[in-house]
Amino acid sequence: MSAAAGGIQQRESSTMLAILVVVLLVGLVGLIANFFFANVNNNEDRAAIGLSTDIRVYSQQLAKFAAQAAGGQAEAFDELSDVKGTIQSHLRKLEEGDPQEGVPSIRKNPEVEVALKAVKDTWAPILQASDVILSRREVVEDLNATATEFQDKIPLLQARTDEMTQLLATRGAPQDQIYVAGRQNTLADRMLRRLNEVLQGGQTASTAADGFNRDAAVFGQILDALQNGSPDRGIRAIAVPEARTLLDEVFQIFQELGQYVESITTGAIDLIDVREAANTISLDSEQLLQDAEQLSVEYGEQANNRTFPSLTAAIGSGALAALALILLAILIYRDQARRYKITADLNQRNQEAILRLLDEMGSLAEGDLTVKATVTEDITGAIADSINFAVEALRSLVTTINETAVQVAAAAQETQATAMHLAEAAEHQAQQITSASAAINEIAVSIDEVSRNSAESADVAQRSVQIAGKGAAIVRQTIQGMDNIRDQIQETSKRIKRLGESSQEIGSIVELINDIAEQTNILALNAAIQAASAGEA
Repeated sequence: MSAAAGGIQQRESSTMLAILVVVLLVGLVGLIANFFFANVNNNEDRAAIGLSTDIRVYSQQLAKFAAQAAGGQAEAFDELSDVKGTIQSHLRKLEEGDPQEGVPSIRKNPEVEVALKAVKDTWAPILQASDVILSRREVVEDLNATATEFQDKIPLLQARTDEMTQLLATRGAPQDQIYVAGRQNTLADRMLRRLNEVLQGGQTASTAADGFNRDAAVFGQILDALQNGSPDRGIRAIAVPEARTLLDEVFQIFQELGQYVESITTGAIDLIDVREAANTISLDSEQLLQDAEQLSVEYGEQANNRTFPSLTAAIGSGALAALALILLAILIYRDQARRYKITADLNQRNQEAILRLLDEMGSLAEGDLTVKATVTEDITGAIADSINFAVEALRSLVTTINETAVQVAAAAQETQATAMHLAEAAEHQAQQITSASAAINEIAVSIDEVSRNSAESADVAQRSVQIAGKGAAIVRQTIQGMDNIRDQIQETSKRIKRLGESSQEIGSIVELINDIAEQTNILALNAAIQAASAGEA
């Protein structure tokens, strides 16, 4: 596989890997979001269902407390007020929402708006009826208290009336008088019955209240007729003293009941309204129960009706994440397999390149500088290139060394020729020096002769001394010049000595030449002295 194709495949694999990771993240985020919002919605639905269930329970309690309140039970009014306020609060929470209790607003769940509206429509007349009952609380309580006192006094009234009737019958009172007196108990019974009808309410409550009022008026009129007589009614006044005493007691009891009759008659109208309100609550509470139950059902079905979050969305998100995970695992496996194959191929190529390089370096190890390593794109390519550069530099160095050796050999031959020439010149000079030495010896003999005559020529000697002084200065200058020549020769000797061990013989010859030169200088000096002396002579 070429590097370009491998790079393209690597980029495609990276792109697919990034896409799958994004899909996996989207699936996981969708799944988590679905579970999170599903949990939030479930909590909200449970809270709303809880309120709906409470309304169902309270609807039945409301009917019970309304009936008890209409019956005059004081505690029932408080219970009715509490239940009414609770239902009203629950409906407000269901409509507007309550974040503290986790109740959603109706705007968030428009699907249950119809069911909630039905509950509210049913609740409206119940609420109005409850307000009617609560607003008549004082009247109802007073009326029931009055009715209770009235009912408590009727038996005493009937007992005294019955005693009075029996006494009249015993004393031989007129029959019409006995009949009228006995008829009072019948009126008293009818007042009790009609009072109970008023307290119980219903369609006959209004008629019962009117009848109760008429019966009370008739009862009072008959009492007055029994006390004072009434020609219009054909009733004579009771003449029996004991009977009149009982009649006075009955009259006094009835006077006490008279104020109750007025209160009962006045409050009966309000009581009728209260009873009708209680009946309305009793009838509508069943409908409120059904509507609240339907509302609970609607809230319960919200989870199934939602598109998101929902079970379908959770399954879809989970399936998407699972599919992306599976594809991601497959892609990673294939990518690892491809990487392993690429690595194995690369290792094989590297091994072959190393072996090839070692084979090529075998000739180099044997001294063959013409070897050239093969440069490839493998891992040994840079090494082979560096080795080729090093071999090339080594080849250039060896060439330079060979050329230098040739030059040194040529220089050595030239130096040898020069040394031989110098040797010949030195030999010639030695011959000249030998000749000079003989001449010097002759001069020495002459000097000896001159010495013997030196005493005679003091003046000449004095002048010779002066001339010798000048000659000495000249000799010193000559010696200085010879020293300079010697230094130059020594420097030349050092330079020649650097040519190697082969030039050491030349150095020895140079030293011999130096010795000869020094002797020559001495001879020259002596010759100069003799010449000077001879010139003066």
